[in-house]
Amino acid sequence: MLDDLKAIMEIDKSNMLQKIASFPNQIIESKEIVNSSKLDSFFKIDNIIISGMGGSAISGDIVQYLLRDRIEIPIYVNRQYDLPKWANKNTLLISQSYSGNTEETLSSFKQGYQKRCKIIGISSGGKLQDFCEKRDISLIKIPSDLPPRAATGYMLFSSLYCLKQIRIIKYDLESEINETISVTQEFSNNNRKEIPEKENISKQIAKKLIDTIPQVYGFDVYSPIAKRWCTQFNENSKIISRYDQVSECNHNDIVGWSMNPENTKKFTCILFRDNEIESIYMTRRLDFMKKLFESVASDVIEIQLRGKKRLAKMMYAMYLGDFISCYLAILRKIDPTPVSIINELKDELSKI
Repeated sequence: MLDDLKAIMEIDKSNMLQKIASFPNQIIESKEIVNSSKLDSFFKIDNIIISGMGGSAISGDIVQYLLRDRIEIPIYVNRQYDLPKWANKNTLLISQSYSGNTEETLSSFKQGYQKRCKIIGISSGGKLQDFCEKRDISLIKIPSDLPPRAATGYMLFSSLYCLKQIRIIKYDLESEINETISVTQEFSNNNRKEIPEKENISKQIAKKLIDTIPQVYGFDVYSPIAKRWCTQFNENSKIISRYDQVSECNHNDIVGWSMNPENTKKFTCILFRDNEIESIYMTRRLDFMKKLFESVASDVIEIQLRGKKRLAKMMYAMYLGDFISCYLAILRKIDPTPVSIINELKDELSKI
């Protein structure tokens, strides 16, 4: 089926595959968008809060892990209606909502304004744009009409370019982004729907996952990527998926795997591997997990990262998961785009 272009187009009615293929272009456009945005100058920032939900929040997670050992200012990702008590006038609050109408983000924005936080909004419009304009707050406005999970390039790289422009990021970000564009462009060319399964790693992995539950394990900078894979399986593939973080999961999760043979055969375990950043302890842990999962799970898949620098490797891994989740949806004969149950919940909440 994955080599039948007509069948793919009949299932992928809203063309999610084409939308996610635009990721490298989103990176390029984000630079132009931020450069043309009027951003305030901030002279004292003690901490950063990135506030959002779903794809907007996962962008925050990626920024947090990318920069955790590169900048001295701590970053906190907020997925709540309110902000931590410590947020104050020296806090930079980046409020991210693709639609501009995410109620948790709007609520935390209001509290941030009351706390006199320094605020930057990132959105395609909606109420968040109105909030920023009425309060004369900097807004980075990105293109609309995409499912939020297909706009990660805009959300993530707008944040990074923004942090570079206001001098939070002081290292050579540009070279990392240039490599990321090159790596993701090459990946997109090699994994688009026209490329046959025998040459297309995304199609190959999707086929291995059919009729199983993906359990994704990340470590270090790949921890938020594991979460992203899980949420893409949820929304695009319409399946249950789980993620965990190594080495935390070695203190609890592996016990369950060792004692539930009636359930573990339902899972395919996915491990990210990167020899360049794996310590001897991490390598030993991942090798141990692989051996355990091979004996109890349906299958084990190791993802070997490509690229030279951190950001390019993280984005290669994320992009791979995006394509796999769409191809898995097509194998299940389900359109990747609609998320009707989420819309049902939003309708229910609108009645309050």
